Amino acid sequence: MQWLAIAIGGALGSMLRFASVSYLTPLFNFKFPIGTFIVNIIGSLLIGVLYVLLVEKNNLSPLYRLFFITGLLGGYTTFSAFSLEMLQLWQSGHVVNSMAYAIGSVILGLLAAFFGMWITQKAF
Repeated sequence: MQWLAIAIGGALGSMLRFASVSYLTPLFNFKFPIGTFIVNIIGSLLIGVLYVLLVEKNNLSPLYRLFFITGLLGGYTTFSAFSLEMLQLWQSGHVVNSMAYAIGSVILGLLAAFFGMWITQKAF
């Protein structure tokens, strides 16, 4: 049952990521992977929220943690795509954009996860 929860969550997360990036990226004409950037920040925020709700507060079955955190957010967030896109920016001569993407993703991702945990801890 654990594997099924992860598999279904992962499939849904991957489809959600694809839809999000496909929608967001064409909205901006940047030499910057804005869709993946936004998905990673949102995913970091959500993992902070879900960590508090599903692990710290432990209100639900562990299957929910596996479905949402391991599966859904594991499929939704895109660190491997982030790494490839950063390298591609660098190799195509967009070194400043590559560094801004890397630094911005890490700092804003950490801040979003912190904020997600903090706000959820206060609310529950």
